[in-house]
Amino acid sequence: MSKPGIQFDDIVSGAYDDQAPSPATAEPVKRVLSAQPDTPKLHKVLAQSGLGSRLDMEQLIADGKVLVNDEPAHVGQRIQYGDRIKVNGKPLFVRIEPPPPRIIAYHKPAGEIVSRDDPQSRPTVFRKLPRLQTGKWQSVGRLDLNTEGLLLFTNSGELANKLMHPRFGLEREYAVRVLGHLSNIEKAKLLEGVQLDDGEARFGSLEEGGGEGANCWYRVTIQEGRNREVRRMFEAVGHAVSRLIRIRYGKMLLPRGLKRGECMELDGADTEQLIRSAGLGRVSAKPAGTRQSAPTPGAARKTRSHNPVAAAKPDFIGADSLSRQRRDQKSKASRSKALPRRAKIS
Repeated sequence: MSKPGIQFDDIVSGAYDDQAPSPATAEPVKRVLSAQPDTPKLHKVLAQSGLGSRLDMEQLIADGKVLVNDEPAHVGQRIQYGDRIKVNGKPLFVRIEPPPPRIIAYHKPAGEIVSRDDPQSRPTVFRKLPRLQTGKWQSVGRLDLNTEGLLLFTNSGELANKLMHPRFGLEREYAVRVLGHLSNIEKAKLLEGVQLDDGEARFGSLEEGGGEGANCWYRVTIQEGRNREVRRMFEAVGHAVSRLIRIRYGKMLLPRGLKRGECMELDGADTEQLIRSAGLGRVSAKPAGTRQSAPTPGAARKTRSHNPVAAAKPDFIGADSLSRQRRDQKSKASRSKALPRRAKIS
């Protein structure tokens, strides 16, 4: 049985920090995305539009009578969602399904900013992401310079907005280390609401996790992501945050084994599950995967929760995503090595 994703107990016990960064001598992580499904060939799309046979369409393309995005097409060319096609100078409207959004989970270390442009030239999370052939990565929310943990990226602006919008109620879970122990009155204030410069804010749940000396750990959940909101809430009741780690975003857990500064792309089943949790519905005709995994019950003591469904155990994503993908990669590599080599013909 595989272990779940990173949990609050892992943070408090120190198991999270045992995932040391890769040594400088280690092989760098390849920032390569999985291959997209093949897009349809132009001559096939033209034939399906009723303009003639596939052979006729190939000849039409070879004669230079077909343009794609105002450029002469070539035989064997593939087209994708959004391409503009003209035949004999006239626009041809064809229906091509858009590809499903791509989502990656990144383990952000402290000391990186979530911005492409920084006057101070500080390290940015975007320099470690794999390149997209088209479009660009958009971060699902932000983590400030000194906050670490799970950060999601997608190439879909619509999905990014839905995953961030408070209306969809996607819960963010954080492990917070603060200076000093919270009193019962301070806990009640954080759950009932504290006044910040940009309005009232409250935690959905707050649990104690122990600690050493003046450092005390707390597990909190919140359903919005205003700038430095968690830090400002604790400061509002007189406690400074000395460490802040996001371990869950909606149903997505920080994958176990994903080291700081590394990222992984969600596979089809995990992508679809996260998209459906944001209210976008199905993204493909292929049924979602049947893998289910939930975190083990934490030993932390719950003090109070305003969320009536907080005690429910939804099917989380990311609990074994990384280990599953690595198993699949090893399996494919083993199969390729097992294939017999073709004999040379003299």
